[in-house]
Amino acid sequence: MTSDRTGANRTGVERTGAGRTAVDRAAVDRAPYGRAARTRIAAAFADAGVTGWLHARDLDTGAEIGLGADTVVSTASVHKVCLLVTLYREAAAGRIDLTRQVDVPAAGRTPGGTGLAAMLDAARLSLRDLAYLTAAVSDNTAADTLWDQIGLDTVNRTMADLGLSRTVAVHKLRDLIAALAEDTGPDSPVDPAVVARLRVLDPAFTNHSTPRDMTTLLAALWHGDACPGDHGAALRRLLGLQVWPHRLASGFPYDDVRVHGKTGTLPTLRHEVGVVEYPDGGRYALAVFTRAAATTITLPAADAAIGTTARLAVDALRARAATGATG
Repeated sequence: MTSDRTGANRTGVERTGAGRTAVDRAAVDRAPYGRAARTRIAAAFADAGVTGWLHARDLDTGAEIGLGADTVVSTASVHKVCLLVTLYREAAAGRIDLTRQVDVPAAGRTPGGTGLAAMLDAARLSLRDLAYLTAAVSDNTAADTLWDQIGLDTVNRTMADLGLSRTVAVHKLRDLIAALAEDTGPDSPVDPAVVARLRVLDPAFTNHSTPRDMTTLLAALWHGDACPGDHGAALRRLLGLQVWPHRLASGFPYDDVRVHGKTGTLPTLRHEVGVVEYPDGGRYALAVFTRAAATTITLPAADAAIGTTARLAVDALRARAATGATG
């Protein structure tokens, strides 16, 4: 796909400007463009062998498309977005200095395969560098160091202040991982009987949200409501530095389309939320949560389904804006 700087969208028709009145949620689901998109999205999830929940939001018009958008799901590392928004919001309010240095001992780190969680020596980093590791490589130790600095209550209060009543942090990552290890025991993590008893897959037990809540949070971040000024810009930059290209970004493999995102993974769960920015100015918040029927760890089709369904949703929103459809 090549860039068209004249403002034509990817379907070859002119994209309308921002500022039109957003349709309501029921109208989105009733609209022909919404029904067709939902059918294609559901088929893509089924083809990949996953159950999926999705919400997509045009950040300029407010138009939406959803599939199970209000379903409460276990968020896994997607909840790190809530942590980071709280950190930068607190900094914007003058309550936290992002340059403050924090010691991270070699012992007692939260397990994980990236960043400080995988390193062996003691370290000393600023809060903003810990935030980078949290966003870019989903570093569990960096994230829990930030959780320890801020506290669960502060994160939950921030989400409530932003109107996200169904987004709640129940525990830090070390406690989530401990519960996972306890439930797995000595057994194989891909044994269906083991997966069936994992409490961390139950949103009533663990950190949770909904697809719609997550796109609402991203919209607040992109509009400057969650983190104003330079602090919001800094956090948006961090989300654009995530290294994983196999989920959301796989649906937008073009040099001139920018993807900001944050993944989340647990046994059978593969998620990503983020914002996709097109060269013609289109901006779309996306939240895709999936649960696979298969318990195997490596499922490329399930990962790719996140990008496929996100692209289907964005294409539908862009087609609606280009044709001026109102429902």
